[in-house]
Amino acid sequence: MSVSDIGIDLGTASILIYVRGKGIVLKEPSVVAFDRDANKIRAIGEEARLMLNRSTGNIVAIRPLRNGIISDYAVTEQMLKYFIQKASGKLSFRKPRISINLPGTVTEVERKAIEDATYQAGAREVTLVPEPIAAAIGADIDISRPCGKMIVDIGAGTCCAAVLSLDGVVVESTIKTAGDEFDDAIIHYVRQAHSLIIGERLAEDIKIHVGTVVERSQQKLMEVKGRDLQTGLPKTVRIRMEEIRDALKEPVAQVMEAVHSVLEKTPPELAADIMERGIVLTGGSALLDGMEELIEEKTGINTVTAENPIAAVAIGVGRYLEVTSAAMHP
Repeated sequence: MSVSDIGIDLGTASILIYVRGKGIVLKEPSVVAFDRDANKIRAIGEEARLMLNRSTGNIVAIRPLRNGIISDYAVTEQMLKYFIQKASGKLSFRKPRISINLPGTVTEVERKAIEDATYQAGAREVTLVPEPIAAAIGADIDISRPCGKMIVDIGAGTCCAAVLSLDGVVVESTIKTAGDEFDDAIIHYVRQAHSLIIGERLAEDIKIHVGTVVERSQQKLMEVKGRDLQTGLPKTVRIRMEEIRDALKEPVAQVMEAVHSVLEKTPPELAADIMERGIVLTGGSALLDGMEELIEEKTGINTVTAENPIAAVAIGVGRYLEVTSAAMHP
């Protein structure tokens, strides 16, 4: 693998780029600031996020990826091109070989769209890596041996539960319920319970600071500012941890259902391996308070979170060619 080889985690909320020998070199929001009046892109990534917070109405946010799928091909291509150039440096003349993650929900058409966008963005060769395999490699799980390993990757757009063995996916379930759905549930709850209108950024802050999926004896509180639904004026309310647990019940139940469905379809020999070795969690939403405990409680299987859950897919995608070529030429 040469230095021109890079791995990209094409996430719904953020894009991470891994370069061998350097590790994660870039992590930015997968958002584009688009000027409707001039019909052109004004900024990409972190720069776009900062601009959108202080912009006039003519500049809007475009998230070209929804649930891990390309919803706007042209914008995704521009965004990828920008990030690849930023990660590989302006003086890099050689086109890179790019490995990119592939969510389990993709169709053949969507798969081709991801591949084409990556080529158009400047790749000389593209390798598509199934997301659970990338997550497992990034979490330092050896999937080459003939024994079952279970990974649950909970990102912003999708949740993927999978059992892996012999470098392949044996059973998999990918659902479009993850971090973004958690945020939407919080927005809906705050509106219903407190007549307060809040945005996505604040919902995510609430999730991080007072979000939980299990009952806690110690209750945290958070002051939340938003717009009163009745008066339209600014209002501040105090939100308890227990309220957010209630708000998240439905989307979290869907995640548990995906985990259960994979375990139910797992061959007995591999299920025995998983009972012995446990479940590994990756993805940013795996960091939601109590997620580990809840999965362990509902399945009876020891559950741990990877050392670097947010970067696991990016690291795994970046190391994929290295790992597979080492397996082919021991």
